[in-house]
Amino acid sequence: MRASRTFTRREIEGLIAAGDIIVIADSNVLRLNGWKSRHPGGELVLRHMIGRDATDEINISHQPATLKSMHCYRIGKIDGEWENFIPPIQGGLFRLAETETDKEAVCSDAHIPEQTPSHNLRLDGTVESGIDVEALPTSEVLRSDDFDATSMALLAKGLCSPESYIAGRIQHEVDVDLDKYPSLDASTQREIAVKFRALHERVQIEGYYECRLSEYGKEMVRYTALFATFVFCLNRGWYFVSACFLGLFWHQIMFTAHDAGHRGITSNLTADTLIGIFIADFCCGLSIGWWKSSHNVHHLVTNSPEHDPDIQNVPLFSTSPEFFNSIKSSYYGGFIFPWDAAAAIAVTVQRYTYYPIMAVARFNLYILSWGYLLSARSRTKGRTWWTRPTEILGISCYFVLYFYVLLWRNIPSWHARAIFLLTSHLITMPLHVQITLSHWGTSTADLGPKESFAQRQLRTTMDVSCPQWLDFIHGGLQFQAVHHLFPRVPRHNLRRLQTLTREFCADTGIEYLIHDFVKGNGVVLGRLQDMADQAKILAACQSHMAATGESGLH
Repeated sequence: MRASRTFTRREIEGLIAAGDIIVIADSNVLRLNGWKSRHPGGELVLRHMIGRDATDEINISHQPATLKSMHCYRIGKIDGEWENFIPPIQGGLFRLAETETDKEAVCSDAHIPEQTPSHNLRLDGTVESGIDVEALPTSEVLRSDDFDATSMALLAKGLCSPESYIAGRIQHEVDVDLDKYPSLDASTQREIAVKFRALHERVQIEGYYECRLSEYGKEMVRYTALFATFVFCLNRGWYFVSACFLGLFWHQIMFTAHDAGHRGITSNLTADTLIGIFIADFCCGLSIGWWKSSHNVHHLVTNSPEHDPDIQNVPLFSTSPEFFNSIKSSYYGGFIFPWDAAAAIAVTVQRYTYYPIMAVARFNLYILSWGYLLSARSRTKGRTWWTRPTEILGISCYFVLYFYVLLWRNIPSWHARAIFLLTSHLITMPLHVQITLSHWGTSTADLGPKESFAQRQLRTTMDVSCPQWLDFIHGGLQFQAVHHLFPRVPRHNLRRLQTLTREFCADTGIEYLIHDFVKGNGVVLGRLQDMADQAKILAACQSHMAATGESGLH
């Protein structure tokens, strides 16, 4: 096809229906079929952008040289403003090209079928029948100040089926965000996108992408001191203290692995990948390839229950009512996270299991790392073909050095080994809390394809405030909202960039979510408790339906 051709919306729909990976960027139509198996960020990242104007996502994620090379994939352009399709991976439906006439038509954009309760539960406290549910008596068995009073009232009269309750809660979250954030009309979201692109240009011009390597020199002093103290205490037989310093070493050095994973250190794919493999795989036993595979998707579909692997933690945790529907994960190849008896029980106490599970979360990361490296997903082509064997070598060395050389050969007793193993891993708990802090307490509502990239990121991400002298403890992860807008900006520049982000939010009317560490923990725990309460109501609905044989459709 001629690169100068102007495509209609209907023609692009037909190409997508035929299996092409079509993405819009700067009014250009890109066909990325040949890049999907070689894309360093993984194929899933591309699939989530099909049919969308991904100008912002592409610009903030790639180096200037990469952006220039994209002309090779250009097959044409569009005329005027683009209205996003919903990508096939997210449920979008597409029609093949017509053989006779190519009438301009809007695709059947049914994302996920509209969540409409079977009895038309309205959030104003009424149902289709006109019954005032606020006047209904509440069941004594279910009475709780923390529960949703409307749902209990419906349940008491047999008006609430499990399906309608879930749909009502999902819609409630959507309605809250629609009231809270700027309108989704095309002109408003276009204005936000224009202002964000102007901000990104300013970020580039003012040098925020420039990495101050001297800052990593300071980091290296801290890492070396922690590791040297670990070795010193180990040689003295102070196993508990030694384990503490090894855990602190892991905790601190992974911040640099995070930077390398985003190509924020050298801006060179090979160099940053090698840095990431050395730190994550060899020093910490965690696959940087697995992390990049899940993290890149997380950055594009943040807090989406069906698509963001970072919040898919059922049966242990649920941060969205959508999980009550047994969601199918696009990241895990269609694996269904079932909402079963185990999940119903675990989620009702998740507020209390949160910190204990975060304390041992590192062991789960070992499993996820090996699961990724042994799967076909870790095989890459092109310039990064070598990453999988290098990772397997690095992570194998870690396991030999830690479990055989360190635990078995240098620690004399099983009791001391157990203490060392648990202590070194438990010490990393604050890192896992930090990772979840910025997203588990924020919105999981899907506002559809009209929402701009910047608004989506700021709506689903929270920053953590702290004094500047404590930045090294948080490792830059406290600036998650800023980081999600500009993932390649080195973390040592994020505090300065926070000022520009605040100005952008004030100018666009998008709320900038930020709390201190203690308040942030409270927000997350509050969210976990809210989901627990909802799970209890859902269980009551299910029990009521099972006991009475009613459908809940009155």
